[in-house]
Amino acid sequence: MPEKSLTAIPRPLREQYEKGLAAMQRQNFDYAIAILGQVLQKEPAFYAGREALRAAQVKRAGNKGGFFKKMFGTASSSPLLAKGQIALRSNPVEAINVAEQILNSDPNNITAHKLLADAALAADLPRTAALSLEIAFKNSPDREVALKLGQAFARAGLPERGENILSELAQTFPNDPEIAKVLKNISAKRTMSEGGYEALEDGSGSYRDILKDKQEAVALEQEKRAVKTEDVADHLLAENEARIAQEPGNLRLLRSAAELYTQKKQFDKALEYYQRIIASEGAADPSLERVIAETTVKKFEHALFQLDPSTPDYGEQSARIQAERQAYELEECRKRAERYPNDLQIRFELGELYFKTGKFTEAISEFQKAQNNPHKRVPAMSYLGQCFARRAMNDLAARTLQNAIKEKPAFDDEKKELIYLLGCTLEKMGKKEEAIEQFKLIYETDIGYKDVAAKVEAYYAGQ
Repeated sequence: MPEKSLTAIPRPLREQYEKGLAAMQRQNFDYAIAILGQVLQKEPAFYAGREALRAAQVKRAGNKGGFFKKMFGTASSSPLLAKGQIALRSNPVEAINVAEQILNSDPNNITAHKLLADAALAADLPRTAALSLEIAFKNSPDREVALKLGQAFARAGLPERGENILSELAQTFPNDPEIAKVLKNISAKRTMSEGGYEALEDGSGSYRDILKDKQEAVALEQEKRAVKTEDVADHLLAENEARIAQEPGNLRLLRSAAELYTQKKQFDKALEYYQRIIASEGAADPSLERVIAETTVKKFEHALFQLDPSTPDYGEQSARIQAERQAYELEECRKRAERYPNDLQIRFELGELYFKTGKFTEAISEFQKAQNNPHKRVPAMSYLGQCFARRAMNDLAARTLQNAIKEKPAFDDEKKELIYLLGCTLEKMGKKEEAIEQFKLIYETDIGYKDVAAKVEAYYAGQ
């Protein structure tokens, strides 16, 4: 279902859309939302209508109740979300409509935006997905949202924006193979598009077009590189500081300044601005606390990077900083879990930290709670299986991993990992025949996965 422009929708709906815009100008937001919602019910691919509806929802909501509190309300338990998740499996357009019902009353509900984005991607509406993912990413910049946002931009014909998002994400997670793979694919797509190779492939271009004005293109690229990122950040910071002096309670400016200071690696200054946001809000907010934690971790990472490996005490200093970082992450996440006991995303994060530090009993408790989050259910079950295995509870580990595998219809990397873990667990239990059957499942589709080939080939060689 390709997204549609204004001229691509029927005239009666164009007239309704214009009425909706007029109602917005008169600040009659209730009527505007009703009209625009009707238009999108009939033309869900009408992107300008979706943008207008989002603007009307936000303007009607205003700023009451605190910016961050509004952003992350308690609507995650709403029956509408459950209805939307069910619709997502078979009718993505219906899931979009359900998500919009939530956004009509809570336009900054991150869970609803994620639902809408998943549904829009399933319905091949990448710009619609990106619209919601941008809101989610701006206020909850996590890996999953960033990855989807970058891919949505690429699918929407905006590979440069997607590449920028994923390049920043790759710097945060330098050893993440999935991010590296997606970034590589998007970069290749951008090169094909900008170089004219896509047109060549479908027969609408020529090699002459590709080679034309090559020197001019190189000159323009060099000119772009002359703009220094540091200079831009300094300029934006100066503007922000000047505006903050005039608008000390402007939360958007305070957050922008904090992000810029983080970019410049002035982490103490960034944390100072985040604390000003908390003071202005007068209430705690889980999303902001997560950002503060991430910024503090970056401060530790920067301190580690600043060490000179050639100094005699490098190993000692490096170990100290890493231990301090690990202790901080665990304690900070534990406190957040105490403040927000029903936030299952925090429970999952805490479980991961316990797992990394070898506290498997504590990790089991957190993952058992986190598996009730539909987005984290399978990863939580995978960790549970590993925790049981680390405690030599191999029967529990095998059963947990088998249940997780049942919930994965697609044979993707996550399912391969689950099958591999199950095979290793069965090996420990002495069930060699059952274990090798698991490894064969992977061998049939991906001979290069870990040491599966060696295991399977050794089995056949021994027969």
